[in-house]
Amino acid sequence: MAIYLDSAIASEAEVTKLWGWVKGITTNPTLLAQSDTPPETTLKKLLALTSGPLYYQLVAPDKAGMLAEGRKAFEIIGSQTILKIPATPIGFEVVASLSSEITCSVTAIYSAAQAAVAREAGAKIAIAYVNRATRLLGDGIALIRDMASVLQGSDTEILAASIKSPEEAAASLQAGADHLTLPLAMLQAIASHEFSQKTVEEFAKGGIGLRI
Repeated sequence: MAIYLDSAIASEAEVTKLWGWVKGITTNPTLLAQSDTPPETTLKKLLALTSGPLYYQLVAPDKAGMLAEGRKAFEIIGSQTILKIPATPIGFEVVASLSSEITCSVTAIYSAAQAAVAREAGAKIAIAYVNRATRLLGDGIALIRDMASVLQGSDTEILAASIKSPEEAAASLQAGADHLTLPLAMLQAIASHEFSQKTVEEFAKGGIGLRI
């Protein structure tokens, strides 16, 4: 399992790098638009702040453009590249074309059938937007569960995105997600609990330890 930062803000990546337990960074066109530098510069900054995967989502409208864009992203990011390719008919064609040379994920999956196509096209990762799927389909956790059933025994793993609470994060993993990607505030939230802090304070009040 890996937990990723979902952001294109270098200062946020600097924070999570210090933590040591965030294993990579996912970006998308909306997140890149929030950066104050061009995408190529932003990707290079983020690359310097993680030793793990750096996800880049293709935005070109046609197959030829997507193939060219994917290869350009790989030139910038190198071996840490994971391309995010939309779950569309053209997108699946692009995955089938690129997956032998660049690690591919399929993003915006809303059905188990799409997850099966992603697997057959050669995608390493199938990405589901959990909270958005709950709003659009009624149950994003059920989507993860259905995807996990279809992908069981294959090499394709599930990345759960669009997570809005620690409970939703845990439920996604329990339903079969292999990885999570979360914005900085949600990463902070899953690492914290009010009772944990209270327990630490109680130990500090009545206990002793090594002097430094």
